Amino acid sequence: MDNIVDSLNSAYQEFVGAAAHVLETKESSAAQKTAATDAALENFKQKWELFRVACDQAEEFVESIKQRIGSECLVDEATGYMAGKSGQHSTGLPPISAVRLEQMSKAVRWLVIELQHGSGNAGGAATHAHPSAPFDARFPEDAAQ
Repeated sequence: MDNIVDSLNSAYQEFVGAAAHVLETKESSAAQKTAATDAALENFKQKWELFRVACDQAEEFVESIKQRIGSECLVDEATGYMAGKSGQHSTGLPPISAVRLEQMSKAVRWLVIELQHGSGNAGGAATHAHPSAPFDARFPEDAAQ
């Protein structure tokens, strides 16, 4: 994370410096278009693009962290981990094992992949999950599978 912050800060500082240089160059040329002002503007455009890239990278990092936190919260809620902590509210649903949650997650992923590939057999896929996502016979909803 420090790398991303440092990169964003550096790109911002270079962008601001390039903007200042454009203003200084334009002032020194009495607002006339010169080779120096053109070069300063071109440098400004490059620094702007680099700053945009750094912002995009930071945004991607933040989104990945949000997804990871969301996944961890889902696992904690599903496995009942949060119910044991003081001050946390429970949904009233019985906890499931992390293994069971992973099995269901894999089954859903395979259904999504099949739908994306246009198999059109979503109903059939739901009745026989992919072999890499075996169901646990301890759960009655899976016993019928």
